[in-house]
Amino acid sequence: MIRTIEAIVDEHGHVRLLEEIRLPELRRALVTILDEAPRTGISETALLSEPALAQDWERPEEDEAWSHLQPEP
Repeated sequence: MIRTIEAIVDEHGHVRLLEEIRLPELRRALVTILDEAPRTGISETALLSEPALAQDWERPEEDEAWSHLQPEP
């Protein structure tokens, strides 16, 4: 499966992924350098905290708490 993940490459060539990924083993990757600066409209803190918050959002207790907003099958 091919996945695209946004990242930032600094002036030294260091790549920082903007989301956490987990892979079962080593994988090859391709890096495409875009001719534009990173988006500044999104807080870096928000981007970095999203994986931590996602762990909380994916709990069964959260599903139950928000179930009243889901359409009935």
